[in-house]
Amino acid sequence: MKYSIDKKEKYAVFQLAEENLNSIIAPDLKSELVIFANEGVRNLVFDLSNVQYVDSSGLSAILTANRLWKPLGSFVLTGIQYPSVKKLIEISRLDTVLTIVPTVKESIDFIFMEELEREINFDEGDQAPADH
Repeated sequence: MKYSIDKKEKYAVFQLAEENLNSIIAPDLKSELVIFANEGVRNLVFDLSNVQYVDSSGLSAILTANRLWKPLGSFVLTGIQYPSVKKLIEISRLDTVLTIVPTVKESIDFIFMEELEREINFDEGDQAPADH
């Protein structure tokens, strides 16, 4: 399986360099995703811009990533360019479950907004009540 990963402080961009996300690639992909999650990658942008075909095993790998990152931070799917990939995601109703953003840049912006929101919510919940 060919891919690239660009790790930054607050996020990582994982770009699959394969045309097919299928049963041949999905098991290796799931293993790599578990490793990245365990390494402490808080937010993941999953770039499918090279992917022309996804099967049910590929969808399962994407859902695994979504599940892994739910407690960590954000998981964003991006780069869905091919109609067959878009159609499969829509037919399987995953567009209602996953965060899908058109471009990597917009995905990174989305992650920064999510991070800010988490920090604000944490700060609000972290304050001690005032003494009377």
